Amino acid sequence: MAEDDVVAKDRKILVAVDEGEESTNALSWCLKNVISHTSKDTLVLLYAKPPRAVYTSLDGTGYLFSSDILATMDKYSNDVADCVIEKAKRMCREQGDPEVKVEVIIESGDPRDVICQVADKINADVLVMGSHGYGLIKRALLGSVSNYCAQNVKCPVLIVKRPRCSSSASGTK
Repeated sequence: MAEDDVVAKDRKILVAVDEGEESTNALSWCLKNVISHTSKDTLVLLYAKPPRAVYTSLDGTGYLFSSDILATMDKYSNDVADCVIEKAKRMCREQGDPEVKVEVIIESGDPRDVICQVADKINADVLVMGSHGYGLIKRALLGSVSNYCAQNVKCPVLIVKRPRCSSSASGTK
């Protein structure tokens, strides 16, 4: 095959990020192993803001939640989203290829649904996400976002497991 026949494909690589170390590890691994220096990849960072908890008009003590409290809760949620995205963008600048375009999407809702919907909406070529490494019981009780997405997203899903800590577990350095 001649070099002229090989055309770099523009890929959209969706990386789900959150506050956890697992998503940081997944993004770092993606920057080192998935992003191609010969292509025009677009890295799409997705943060799914959990929906605000639904409260009845009265809390347990019989008082109404004021609009100030609700505004404070919304501001906190937005601040967390901004912090997570800024950390991810900084990691992209420090570890990634400067030619890679980085886009950001922040959506509200259940992370399972948000990730699946965005992956389909942007026509992602691959979804990269971390795994919390829950055991069977925790996974059964809490559910696994990565497992749900792997079953419901149309594109390939790359789940990056938490790295094993070899030095403390085995006693070696």
